[in-house]
Amino acid sequence: MNVLIIGLGLIGGSMALDIKANNKDAKIIGYDANDAHMEEALALGFIDEKGVFEDVAKADVVIVSIPVNAAIEVLPKVLDIVKEDTLVFDVGSTKANICNTLENHPNRRNFLAAHPIAGTEFSGPKAAIRELYKDKTNIVCEVEKTAFKLQERAFKIFNDLGMRIRYMEPKAHDRHIAYVSHLSHISSFMLGKTVIDKEKNERDIFDMAGSGFESTVRLAKSSPAMWSPIFEHNKENVIETLEEYIANLQKFKKLMQEDDFDAIYQEMAETNRIKEILKGISIKTS
Repeated sequence: MNVLIIGLGLIGGSMALDIKANNKDAKIIGYDANDAHMEEALALGFIDEKGVFEDVAKADVVIVSIPVNAAIEVLPKVLDIVKEDTLVFDVGSTKANICNTLENHPNRRNFLAAHPIAGTEFSGPKAAIRELYKDKTNIVCEVEKTAFKLQERAFKIFNDLGMRIRYMEPKAHDRHIAYVSHLSHISSFMLGKTVIDKEKNERDIFDMAGSGFESTVRLAKSSPAMWSPIFEHNKENVIETLEEYIANLQKFKKLMQEDDFDAIYQEMAETNRIKEILKGISIKTS
């Protein structure tokens, strides 16, 4: 099985590691616009050889793991030259624009829209890790538009990686992911910005930062090259989540100004049930 991975960062690299581990006959070809990333991936051993874009024409599986603004340009070109029985899937964090772009492509049946809910705040080939996808949810959109035999091939890969499959329409995916992922990243970036701005005047502020700050701001270490296009492609949903988030912050501020700490206590107590929700998620993935 010839597997071409376009984009050799955390997501593509981690997928390469586990595909190699689970398929001894798989040949992993890596292609990245950054030649240094290809050299690094080769040195790390998760690709067997450096590729060129034209390798799409001989691949059995093509995995597109690049920022969504690049993916929406690259995927039609990939589908233009694939073999009749080649599986192509992307792993982007937004799905509606990509699905709309490919809707009428002659080789639409070769494509599967996927989004593994997995990752870390790190980027680049060195960020790749084994079992990143184990017990993680993989959202699959418009599965009925993919050729059945290619669906089977994709689900074999997903199963080998240890992922659980959930089916969702692209628009619903983008709306829901704006709340549980995209808003989290914006919150983390803006918390980091707020503290950095303040640190200009108070040089010792980071000496006082504890584990709570570190865990909350962790996502601010994520790649802007990946996340800025995500916000652009999911603009309407992200703005909606921001409006609701800002309204809650303004309400909290108003309660503070009014010295209504009983109401603040009640707000936090009601939100505490997030513990049970997250506990349920952890039980599902154990």
